[in-house]
Amino acid sequence: MVKQKAFLSLVLLVPAPSIGVCAGMIFFPNTAMGSVIFGTSKIWLFCFPILWHIYVDKEKISYSKPEKGGFGIGAISGILISIIIVIAYLLLKNHLINADFVAEKITEIGLAEKSKYLFCASYWILINSVLEEYVWRWFVVKQCEVICKRNVAIISSTAFFTLHHILAIQIYFGTAAVVICSLGIFVGGTIWSAMYIKYRSVWPGYLSHGIVDLCIFTIGWFMIFG
Repeated sequence: MVKQKAFLSLVLLVPAPSIGVCAGMIFFPNTAMGSVIFGTSKIWLFCFPILWHIYVDKEKISYSKPEKGGFGIGAISGILISIIIVIAYLLLKNHLINADFVAEKITEIGLAEKSKYLFCASYWILINSVLEEYVWRWFVVKQCEVICKRNVAIISSTAFFTLHHILAIQIYFGTAAVVICSLGIFVGGTIWSAMYIKYRSVWPGYLSHGIVDLCIFTIGWFMIFG
């Protein structure tokens, strides 16, 4: 019964971001319908875990206190991943990335102005990264642990985390770049899931995640604004 309940929670949660990306960015971009579906999927993604935690699992709210530390590993992993991203970008940007096309797509979604881009970057680094750790590491990893062994739980949760990112990045890049970016997302997700299991807190993983997002938005800044 416990495993079936955990499985049901994943069935109800995991497809939400992919549905949102498909509706808002692929099938109905720049439309009211696309925006509503995308926004609804976001609300569901962030409300469902805590509601399930309280009313189905019957557990108390926790602020994921970092009692076992892990911030050093979080900082080091974030910096190392960022260095790899920068090196890969510098080596491959002229072969796999059409900067003009990316800039055009960014303009379409209204982020070609510096102030708006900075606002979006700040939100993604300071807030969205926390929310993703809360959803994909705290809730999804925990539910996967109920169903399968720890290593399988790490890989499974990371695969779920990577899926909707693939759908989003294929809008901006060609196949080869999508494969490389997806591999990077999978590696990062695996590291953050393993960190959550080791430290039982989302905060070390968030530190690493936030550093990586800062790196990515910095690269984006130079791609768009030179």
